[in-house]
Amino acid sequence: MDGHDRSKDILRHELIGLRAAVAKSTDRNAVGLSGEVIDETRNMLFLMTTKGRKSLPKDGCTFIFTLPDGRRVTVLGSLLVSRPEDRVKKRQKTW
Repeated sequence: MDGHDRSKDILRHELIGLRAAVAKSTDRNAVGLSGEVIDETRNMLFLMTTKGRKSLPKDGCTFIFTLPDGRRVTVLGSLLVSRPEDRVKKRQKTW
């Protein structure tokens, strides 16, 4: 690790390849789903779970991402809503 704390600015980083779990959701069937982020669009995250590919709306979910160094970061999905290429350029004040 380069000494930079990725947990503070995960919103500006690539999510594909990270482990993710759904901590809260407006869809109770989604709570507890976990897997590797394999793709994302403006409004959706796609996880590969033990039950196959799952599509999850960003808005309405709270995700727990596991960083490569093992740290876990909780993020409100509504903060992730934007095109991935735009989100990584955007500055976030607080989350």
